[in-house]
Formats: sequence, structure tokens, C-alpha cells
Amino acid sequence: MTRIKCCGLTRIDDVRRATQLGADAIGFVMTRKSKRFVEPGQAARLRDAVPPFVTTVALVMDDEPAFIEEVLRVLRPDMLQFHGNESDDECSSYGVRYLKAIAMGEGAPALARLRDYPRAAGLLLDGHGLGEQGGSGQRFDWSLMPKDLAQPLLLAGGLTAENVAEAIRIARPWAVDVSSGIESSPGIKDSDKMERFISAVRAVPSA
Repeated sequence: MTRIKCCGLTRIDDVRRATQLGADAIGFVMTRKSKRFVEPGQAARLRDAVPPFVTTVALVMDDEPAFIEEVLRVLRPDMLQFHGNESDDECSSYGVRYLKAIAMGEGAPALARLRDYPRAAGLLLDGHGLGEQGGSGQRFDWSLMPKDLAQPLLLAGGLTAENVAEAIRIARPWAVDVSSGIESSPGIKDSDKMERFISAVRAVPSA
């Protein structure tokens, strides 16, 4: 079964709705570079609405170590997700399991970076360009998804209820990660879009 992460949530009602619909993970954007940014204290209140057995993920991007330590102390996420130029050593230095986003906007040349994070719990292949933020709604060539990596691969970038089934059939990811594809505006999720997206994922037979 393909897992589902809903990312960039900013409202308690959206957190509750996503988990009621069956999201496996909830992502909070903790970098001030993003229009979906939530303060650590606000994110902690959102986290309190997450039920048991749903993973909470804090997204950062080239942020100061002191700020990331604050996020860990206040939010207590299950995982960190790094979207910048952080090295494997930097990502693993916080003692928390982590995901590393790989910018696939340049296509096949980006695949070499997948080998740079051996300690990552999973790798998130996103459609944006190098140095750009996620949540941009850009997709990449799903057929580039490698099949020979030991780590679970997460697919992100431009996913919607209309195309996610095709994306899963082509890329065969461990999980899909959606943000802009379930929004009415940045950080504001649309309940109907969430329901249609999660239903579309669940309807695809497991690989």
C-alpha cells in the first residue's frame, strides 16, 4: 500500500481531516523561507491534534542549527525533513530520523545526489529545481524514479487527485507527498481535494 504524507498544514481542522481520511504522515513547514511556515509553538498545537500511529514531520531548509534544535524541543516531531543543501553529516547530527529531499528539476543529473545520504530513513524526490523550495507544484519525469536504492523513496511535486494514480503506476514509490495539490491557497487545505487525493491513492493496487 502506498503511504500518504500531507504537508504544509497550518490549521487544526486540516490536520484532523487529513488523519480522518487516512493520511499516514503530517508535515509542518518550519522554515521561514516558505509561505506555509508555522511557528514552533503553533506547530506543537497542531501536532497535539495528530492521533496515535500517524508520523509527524518537521520540514527545514538550510536553517540555523539553533532554530532546528528549538523545533525539536518545542514540536517534538517524529522526523526531520531537509530541503536544502545540508549534508548527510548535518542531517544526521540531530539524533532524529530524517528524510532528505532531492530536487529533480534538472532531471537525470539529479539522480547522483541520491547516493549522498546513506543515513536518511527515506529520500523524497521532488519536482522543484536545485535551491528552490518544495510545494511549488512542479512535477518531474516519474520514469526516472530509481528501482535499485535500499532506502524508501517518496514521490512529490505536482501531484493531484487527477494524476497521482498514474504517478504511482510509473514511479512505484513507497509513499507520495502532497501539498499544493490539496490546497485552496498556500497552507489552507481543501477538504474535498484531500478526500479525492487520498481516495485516488488507495484505489491503486499495491506493486
